[in-house]
Amino acid sequence: MQPLKLIALDKDDIEVVSTHLQDAVVKVADILWWPAEKRLVLALNRFDWEACGGLEPCYQRRRAALRFERVLSFRGRNVNPAASDAVLNLLAIEYAETDPPAGTVTLIFSGGAALRLEVECLECELADLGPTWTATARPAHAVDQA
Repeated sequence: MQPLKLIALDKDDIEVVSTHLQDAVVKVADILWWPAEKRLVLALNRFDWEACGGLEPCYQRRRAALRFERVLSFRGRNVNPAASDAVLNLLAIEYAETDPPAGTVTLIFSGGAALRLEVECLECELADLGPTWTATARPAHAVDQA
């Protein structure tokens, strides 16, 4: 499978990026915020969902970088910056325009954690950084029966 390199400049684009990053894992220490540059970068291990399409299980992860530019502010919920070895499981990325082209990007993680970015405009890049490696299992989520 070829490495991904995607750019998101609108809501439709970020939905594609979100799909490719579902169940990516990121250590808190790998969330890098540079306010002077208005940049947020996350180094993640993304689950390669495209490789799961065949008849035989082919569970793979790949190192990737997710970069947001023109970030005005950055806040977290249920994310402890001091717990640098804590691992977050990314479920989705959402974008909502507030005062076009400005908006809010929300990275939603399992367990109620989230990162919220206020952006001048949506400018995001996802890039795979290296080869895949075998993962022990395919991510699965419990379904709430309530």
